[in-house]
Amino acid sequence: MATRSRLQIYVLAFCATLLVQSGCNGLSVHHRKHAALFIFGDSLFDVGNNNYINTSTNFQANFFPYGETFFGYSTGRVSDGRLIPDIIAEYANLPMIPPYLQPGFDNYTNGVNFASAGAGALAETFQGFVLDLKTQLGYFKNVEKQLRHRVGEAEAHTLLSEAVYLISIGSNDYIAPFIANSSLFESRSHEEYVRMVTGNLTNVIKEIYRKGGRKFGIAGMEPLGCLPGMRTIKPGNTTTCGEEINDISRLHNRVLAKVLLKLKGQLPEFIYSNPNFYSYLNDTVHNPSKHGFKEGKMACCGSGPYRGIMSCGGKRGVTEYQLCENVTDYVFFDSGHATERIYQQVSKLWWSHSTPDVTARYINLKELFEV
Repeated sequence: MATRSRLQIYVLAFCATLLVQSGCNGLSVHHRKHAALFIFGDSLFDVGNNNYINTSTNFQANFFPYGETFFGYSTGRVSDGRLIPDIIAEYANLPMIPPYLQPGFDNYTNGVNFASAGAGALAETFQGFVLDLKTQLGYFKNVEKQLRHRVGEAEAHTLLSEAVYLISIGSNDYIAPFIANSSLFESRSHEEYVRMVTGNLTNVIKEIYRKGGRKFGIAGMEPLGCLPGMRTIKPGNTTTCGEEINDISRLHNRVLAKVLLKLKGQLPEFIYSNPNFYSYLNDTVHNPSKHGFKEGKMACCGSGPYRGIMSCGGKRGVTEYQLCENVTDYVFFDSGHATERIYQQVSKLWWSHSTPDVTARYINLKELFEV
């Protein structure tokens, strides 16, 4: 029987300690188990899919100053740096999860990101400009088929059932009727409209479950009326948050919580994390210094009152815009999106904290990944 050289023994011990495979030159070593991350949603989660579709610059962020602080260049993320999925991936010891439409990317063992800035749970929301939630589901089904073909049924089943499915959707469904003067809220009550949005989301969750998904992280709604851009919707109303859309945000969170609890009773092994950070984010906007910020109402980048006009970068019809000197002082980066620093705080809470801001205890993402 051949004996290992002293160098081989050292290399094997080193690799086993680090629990990695790369650089081990074929020596047998167990690698650390990890769960893949599949991401669905809107601009809060889009890491660049809209770079690769035929759309308006209103739904893109592949130009300066987006990405200026962390990446040093624009990536398509609607912020100055990373988004929540990037930070959660780091917590989960995963690489940054690439956009599904990135040319040449087809290795889905760590997961993939389907999110599209401007997307809604309703197909009618900014239709023709974005990848709505149902389209994202179709892409996921393509990935699921490819995984089964490449790694086999058993391994694909394990990967899909142990993966975490992160979803942020709905804000555009509620914002669109306000900015487009839609009659949707005139023909339907707020309750009916919210149930349409959460109903579509529920159908997608069930489809992912049918394909093997079991672990879901579903983001709740932020106080949409406090976005700098939403303060300027009604003439003269720039000093307070938009209360009508904030009411809808809170209603969405209540309905979604009930829907997810119902799904847990219907679907065996279904488990989810759905923290309600509405109160936390609302407090950060109104009391920024309490959370380490200097400015909670005005955006870092944009123009007009509170820099609420979405002119950041000068490529959306308004060429002139202002850009703050220190982005870390700000809650909002542009008229509708937060800074990386906010995403860091929210990600940390979602990952490991059982916050008192929720009405009942929830599973955090760390627990979800470890189940």
